[in-house]
Amino acid sequence: MAVDLNSCTGCNACVVACNAENNVPIVGKEQVKMAREMHWIRIDRYYSGDAVNPEVVRQPVMCQHCDNAPCENVCPVGATTSSKEGINQMAYNRCIGTRYCNNNCPYKVRRFNFLDYTKADSIPSNTYDPAEMTLDLKRMVLNPDVVVRAKGVIEKCSMCVQRIQEKKLDAKLENRVLADGEIKPACAQGCPANAIVFGDLNNEDSKISKFFKDERNYHLLEELHTLPSVGYLTKVRNTEA
Repeated sequence: MAVDLNSCTGCNACVVACNAENNVPIVGKEQVKMAREMHWIRIDRYYSGDAVNPEVVRQPVMCQHCDNAPCENVCPVGATTSSKEGINQMAYNRCIGTRYCNNNCPYKVRRFNFLDYTKADSIPSNTYDPAEMTLDLKRMVLNPDVVVRAKGVIEKCSMCVQRIQEKKLDAKLENRVLADGEIKPACAQGCPANAIVFGDLNNEDSKISKFFKDERNYHLLEELHTLPSVGYLTKVRNTEA
């Protein structure tokens, strides 16, 4: 995945699209105050220049799906692993909530379910439901292709693996190879500026490969050698100076 910071306006459409696609729970204002937000993607803001009228850069940050992921080697139960396609996976039914992975992640993109926000747990007295998602009618809005996570597990961006599998199976049934740009995660589909690109880095003719070869491309915290699979095209400003 690549994000063009020249195009990104920080509109948060990707955050909303991710929430809707992946059944990310609404935790409520009080939980957010305690740093218990659950968004799988966030918009970071960086300010520079004049303190009164600063310039700002907005940067969407999701799981970087590192090839040398620091979260994987600290999990005592092997709940987080890398797939053959380079996706950092989460096995929710293996996770016991130690949060070692969260502490070892330099990007801070993992989220812990402190409470039972969507009544996925078997302990009814633990239910915290600010959005009334425990009502049968409101639960109909949940995406049936994505599991609803229970209390006490870590969750994070999966690059919309359910969409990846769907397109792979469609291509297999039609006996063809996947076309470039055929797979679109929710954040990329929802971005009105087309700032987010997803594709196959092994295909040298793909749009994502061209983004990665661009001289503006860089990775977050490259000095840590986590080898992220997400690249960013730096923002360029045309100023008189």
